[in-house]
Amino acid sequence: MVYLLAIASAVFYGAADFAGGLTTRRAGTFPVVFLSQASGLVLLAVLLPFLSGTPTRPDLAWGVLAGLTGGIGVALLYRALAIGVMAVVAPTTAVCAVTIPVFVSILLGERLVPLVAAGILLGVLSIVLVSRQDAPKQSLIDPTPSRGRLPPGVGIALGSGIAIGFFFLALAQTRAEAGMWPILASRLVSTALFGSLTLVRRESLRMSRSTLGLVLLAGTVDMLANALYLEAARQGPLSIVVTLSSLYPASTVLLARIALGERLNLWQMTGVGCALSAILLIVSGDRS
Repeated sequence: MVYLLAIASAVFYGAADFAGGLTTRRAGTFPVVFLSQASGLVLLAVLLPFLSGTPTRPDLAWGVLAGLTGGIGVALLYRALAIGVMAVVAPTTAVCAVTIPVFVSILLGERLVPLVAAGILLGVLSIVLVSRQDAPKQSLIDPTPSRGRLPPGVGIALGSGIAIGFFFLALAQTRAEAGMWPILASRLVSTALFGSLTLVRRESLRMSRSTLGLVLLAGTVDMLANALYLEAARQGPLSIVVTLSSLYPASTVLLARIALGERLNLWQMTGVGCALSAILLIVSGDRS
């Protein structure tokens, strides 16, 4: 049951990321993040009276930290998905997000089994591979091809993955008795943060109905994913739950392939496969 909750959260995370990245291509990053976070906040606020839970100050503090890291991570992710290839950006973010808890476990004295160590190495290799682009045709003006440059969005995706990794860690520190209150604290912080940034930058919240619908859908689905992840993290081993929840690139890549017709070169296809394989190795190694 725990693993099914984690996998379900991955499906919802991937769908939310696709919708959020797609709408960010049509509107500004801050307005999209603000409205999506606000829609999830409204959903949770409506349902909260029907949910049990008694949070303590530490629970709410971890929720606030999750709101800061998660909000930043989502904003970076949406921006990366908007300017880059979704099938490349999403796995890059996921590998970083799943590696953070593993390194924290090492610092706390947990010993890595060979499969987990192999998964981390494979994850690093996947980042290198998805960064490979087909060599551009040489220009008559500048015959020297550009090398060593990351594809659009990949650098931002790395930062997003780190932030999301800490979001996973922070939210998992809350007690089961706190119910969904930590997520409420998290969403209040992220909504206030990006609402303020949108106001300071004087960015318009106006967008077409179809775009607004996708934004609200992204926020609602993301909130459902957070709830499923939190419940799974409270019932099962954190490292396994986090890695299963980090399989979200599968649905993002599938939706991008179906809706946008995105294609990858051979290097990047191999990198995407390595990223997903890295996550599965870490999960398998943690079970052994």
